[in-house]
Amino acid sequence: MRLAFVFALLAAPALAQDVENPLQPSELWDDMRESVIGTNQEPPVDPAVLLLDAPKRADNPALVPIHITQPPGAPDVTALSLVVDGNPAPVAAEFTFGKALMPLDFEVRLRVDTYSDVRAIATLADGRKVMAGRFVRASGGCAAPAGKSMDQVRATMGEMRFRQAAEGGRDIGTLMIRHPNFSGLQRDQVTLLTIPAEFIQTLEVKQGSAQLFTMNAGISISEDPVFRFAYRADGPVSVHAQDTEGRVWDQSFNGGS
Repeated sequence: MRLAFVFALLAAPALAQDVENPLQPSELWDDMRESVIGTNQEPPVDPAVLLLDAPKRADNPALVPIHITQPPGAPDVTALSLVVDGNPAPVAAEFTFGKALMPLDFEVRLRVDTYSDVRAIATLADGRKVMAGRFVRASGGCAAPAGKSMDQVRATMGEMRFRQAAEGGRDIGTLMIRHPNFSGLQRDQVTLLTIPAEFIQTLEVKQGSAQLFTMNAGISISEDPVFRFAYRADGPVSVHAQDTEGRVWDQSFNGGS
């Protein structure tokens, strides 16, 4: 029995990596790796440090949930690049994270334009890089029509909500921002003309003076983006967002909605 227990422990890391939709060999990634992460050396895939969960087949290619987590005790993540290999602009977003979000439990929704690897490349506090990802079967997400009329879009753009709750022994924040995040590949359903790209480009979320996270984004973040994150709730949360048209929105929340 003791021998069987030892074998089970040794097999655990391998079982942890046995997922339905692991990363696939990608020539696109091979071509862009150095420009995205600054080195041609492939970051190791290490589930003891970083995990990424995404659906094997997306229900909606314009709203693909991406959930990035770390096991307890994993080293801190300071920065992370989220990449969709097959998208017209593969780097969906670059994030930085504060210590209040460690260990990382972070979720965002992406557009996926074709069957593709979706990968997160994390920079750890000691400078090392690690990677996690999934192969997602989805197509057409970047050109999918907006969910609201242009009148609705303009009337609600920049509105924010923030919810705070307890879950699994941690505080969970959910930030929702109204913005069409037009990709530049969509058509107005009335005029049939292409809608120019117009999206939230930078986002900064703080608790007091301490950074929770920042984002520098491209066209692949979904319409009306939602960010869900585990953190240590300790005071009001402030949000600063700016889109590609130079519009700026600032709002503060006292931990609730």
